[in-house]
Amino acid sequence: MLIAGRGGTRVHTIDAGTLRLDGGAMFGVVPKALWSRRIRADDRNRIPMAMRCLLIETPRARILVDSGIGRVEDDRFREIYGVQNEGTPTRLEDSLRAAAVDPAEIDLVINTHLHFDHAGGNTLRVEGRGVVPAFPSARYVVPRGEWDEAHRENERIRAGYLPVHYEPLAEAGVLDLVEDDREVAPGVRLVHTPGHTAHHHSVLVDLGEETVCYLADLVPTQAHLRLGWIMAYDLEPMVTLESKRRLLATAGDEGWLLVFEHDPSVATARARPCEGRPGCDVADERVDEDRPMEEREVVDER
Repeated sequence: MLIAGRGGTRVHTIDAGTLRLDGGAMFGVVPKALWSRRIRADDRNRIPMAMRCLLIETPRARILVDSGIGRVEDDRFREIYGVQNEGTPTRLEDSLRAAAVDPAEIDLVINTHLHFDHAGGNTLRVEGRGVVPAFPSARYVVPRGEWDEAHRENERIRAGYLPVHYEPLAEAGVLDLVEDDREVAPGVRLVHTPGHTAHHHSVLVDLGEETVCYLADLVPTQAHLRLGWIMAYDLEPMVTLESKRRLLATAGDEGWLLVFEHDPSVATARARPCEGRPGCDVADERVDEDRPMEEREVVDER
């Protein structure tokens, strides 16, 4: 879905499929009586989550931000997380083709962080070759601190990191480790937004009169715009709170276009200043045409 453009640059959201995550984990200390009014859980308390990537086409490069969950994992993994991303080879590649971009034409893949639902599509299992980079012409950009974090031996974090999604990149020599707050292409900047992980990043696309902000897991759904609505998955929730407070205040003041990676139906919304409280409000929501609003019941309580 084309969401913004100026001059020779166009920005699209790209459907990489869906998964289901535990609703309690997605909303942390927020009671189910509140979050369930926004999104319905199944009989296993799982809620539907989009995997919405970003395609940035500039005069110099085609850039993919995050890559969904891929198809390297086995059927048991896919059943646990309710993964639906069938395609050729996955829905991500099909969605790129629908945007008139062949996967082989991607020049740069940016990972906001290396959790399996953001970096799983980095690699592909090919018969006779094993696991290889999924985008054969691309360099892969990963924050250096996130790479180091993914290699820590820590019981609390290791379930989210699956080496098969990123080790083959280093082995193939296509991995670029970058520092925080780095412009990785003209007008495309990684912004350090820690909390979910220590080196989590969001992505800003500067279109001159327009700024597109890909929030990634800082604000995974529109409901998480509330400053106190923070995932239990976040390693440092109080740091997430301050990252949200800082970034969303600027977004509201400057009227950024926000992109929600995991919201099952709302793809983007225009930020605007809050009335008498921190953070930002939103207007002009754009519903993802591929994800009907019937999937959730929205109650505006902000």
